[in-house]
Amino acid sequence: MEKKNILITGGNKGIGLETTKMLLKLGHHVTVIARDGAPVKGLKNCDFVEYDLQNVSGISELVSNIGKIDILINNSGIMNTCPFNNYSIEEKDRLMKINLDAPIELITCVSKQMIERKAGRIVNVASVAGQIGHPDVWYAISKAGLINATKSFAKILGSHGIVINAVAPGPVETDMLATIPEARKKAVLQSVYSGRFAKAEEVAKAIVWLATDSPEYINGTCIDINNGSYPR
Repeated sequence: MEKKNILITGGNKGIGLETTKMLLKLGHHVTVIARDGAPVKGLKNCDFVEYDLQNVSGISELVSNIGKIDILINNSGIMNTCPFNNYSIEEKDRLMKINLDAPIELITCVSKQMIERKAGRIVNVASVAGQIGHPDVWYAISKAGLINATKSFAKILGSHGIVINAVAPGPVETDMLATIPEARKKAVLQSVYSGRFAKAEEVAKAIVWLATDSPEYINGTCIDINNGSYPR
């Protein structure tokens, strides 16, 4: 497999960290964008860039400084637990910037160099919440927007040789799972076929496949990873 330069946001924990490790094992060079680089520092062929994705206006310069990017993985995301009618403007703005505005800006900036090369792959990490709704209304809205952005950009960029897809996992055994109320966890476990939550490495395997090895004709789609909680 040809060595690629891969940029992944939030590649320092959970699904992102598992994805980073898998890509490094395949021999690729990975640049991780996050606020904490401790989990990836020292990994061979892995660079860490400390960056707050709330700073959407600085993303163009960030991408320019990184250089060649063959594959972009928009993995970073946050979720709040406050009721929709108790959301502060600051909480909503922070979530939307990180979950939706930053990924779209990254796609916009990175795709420019991909268009020049007539090649590139992009994977967006969405959520089943963007398909069925969620108590954290703005989280669900941001993930629904990311799924739509995937389809929209595939239409725009597909003729330039760029492949862009998304994954929509259900709840995964990561730190974010701790923020989900127990009643909702119980409901999810009752709805899935296997009676368990997804493992981070299971989602990471799907991301890596889309980023590196899936057929190019799979473009503009969203792969559901929810074990039957939302069969389509």
